[in-house]
Amino acid sequence: GKLGRYPPWPGKIVNPPKDLKKPRGKKCFFVKFFGTEDHAWIKVEQLKPYHPHKEEMIKINKGKRFQQAVDAVEEFLRKTKGKDQASSHNSNEEKNRRNSSEERGKPSAGEEKRKASLSEGKLKKGTGEGKKRVSSVSSERGSKSPLKRAQDQSPRKRGRPPKDEKDLTIPESSTVKRVMTGTVAGFKWPPSVSEPVKDSDPHFHHFLLSQTEKPAVCYQAITKKLKVCEEETGSTSIQAADSTAVNGSITPTDKKIGFLGLGLMGSGIVSNLLKMGHTVTVWNRTAEKCDLFIQEGARLGRTPAEVVSTCDITFACVSDPKAAKDLVLGPSGVLQGIRPGKCYVDMSTVDADTVTELAQVIVSRGGRFLEAPVSGNQQLSNDGMLVILAAGDRGLYEDCSSCFQAMGKTSFFLGEVGNAAKMMLIVNMVQGSFMATIAEGLTLAQVTGQSQQTLLDILNQGQLASIFLDQKCQNILQGNFKPDFYLKYIQKDLRLAIALGDSVNHPTPMAAAANEVYKRAKALDQSDNDMSAVYRAYIH
Repeated sequence: GKLGRYPPWPGKIVNPPKDLKKPRGKKCFFVKFFGTEDHAWIKVEQLKPYHPHKEEMIKINKGKRFQQAVDAVEEFLRKTKGKDQASSHNSNEEKNRRNSSEERGKPSAGEEKRKASLSEGKLKKGTGEGKKRVSSVSSERGSKSPLKRAQDQSPRKRGRPPKDEKDLTIPESSTVKRVMTGTVAGFKWPPSVSEPVKDSDPHFHHFLLSQTEKPAVCYQAITKKLKVCEEETGSTSIQAADSTAVNGSITPTDKKIGFLGLGLMGSGIVSNLLKMGHTVTVWNRTAEKCDLFIQEGARLGRTPAEVVSTCDITFACVSDPKAAKDLVLGPSGVLQGIRPGKCYVDMSTVDADTVTELAQVIVSRGGRFLEAPVSGNQQLSNDGMLVILAAGDRGLYEDCSSCFQAMGKTSFFLGEVGNAAKMMLIVNMVQGSFMATIAEGLTLAQVTGQSQQTLLDILNQGQLASIFLDQKCQNILQGNFKPDFYLKYIQKDLRLAIALGDSVNHPTPMAAAANEVYKRAKALDQSDNDMSAVYRAYIH
């Protein structure tokens, strides 16, 4: 379904068709799913070994097709058992691993060559399991095929191309041993809807912007409790250490967390921090919004200064530059609670000048500062599936690891303060402009006698198909503009993005045009509706 979640499913790694290019980004394998005709590129961290998780998988899936798939796996294993016992390895280490209960590691060069010549239906030797960076609930939506799911799940990695599959060796973890055997296929492991704890296969990734060479985003472990294993693989890889329990659930930081601002985004973030076991003190300008979180176990802070004084790391998520400045510099504000070692993380979407000013005053008092605006909406915030763009104090970014894991699916560290603000404005500029174009198309269809539903159906079958497109069109078709992302805030972001362009004399004509439409919608009293209410600016 369009908003479905996908159960774990058994599959085997096979050779892809010669004319099918491997997707750019994280290392992945071409997987054939048992019991279906589906194939897909699946990233290594989405695979689990079959035997250790077989019973768990069977409990989750009761369907007839799934049972047929399991039967197919067992048949496949019976047929290949003899062949695998006859396989030879070049090194003594590999021979020893062959004799152990769980076979691990990289096939020999000779075996790799032999396997490469096998037909697509044969199992390709190699590793099929990624290192657990951190666990988080998968929320794959909108995809209609496994191939599409595999290609669309995470932002692309730029820079160094991934090495060939034969070069991928995954070191063992003392807490989570998850490299699959040569004969055993992995299976996709997105969780069921009901899982309250993020103990599924890893979907949370940290990215680090390298600014020493040509800008490139590369995967690195950005937490002290994760080990970066370079010496064993020749490339940076992420291995679960003691930050992740055996079942994959997040180990919350023991630092006291403060949170200021319980709006559409902040509410979902705090809820997820509490669910993952963090100690959280909350404050909101209108105090009654705190009541629900007090019931969930949060503590109440009377002022921003008090929250900062009593907590180790304080997050804030407010509406705009003025609110962000007032929160820090105003009476009983954040700055009054800052002492050497206190940490402040501003998650508001503001301009680079504002965040740079705030960083300076925080650091001048001996505090540590990180900007961490988030890309997403209320639903993604509630689901703990935000994308976090961070910049500033790298050590503080590491200290926030469990918090970011609780609230998001991905985080990027972008270097110096101001970079995240700029990137966030660009992202929202693109999103806001696209939303205005969607509204323009739907209204043009209507006035020219075309079916708006048919237009949506056509778009959903084409290359523009996305969760965003479908949800926003559905809002418009149903006349439901309950805010998921306030229209007034996307207009603010467009305004700030245009100003960013002005500051470097770069033209932003598309954003400028979209901004005018949103301003018209605001004049029509749509500020507190969802951004999709920009549609009403086009209605004569």
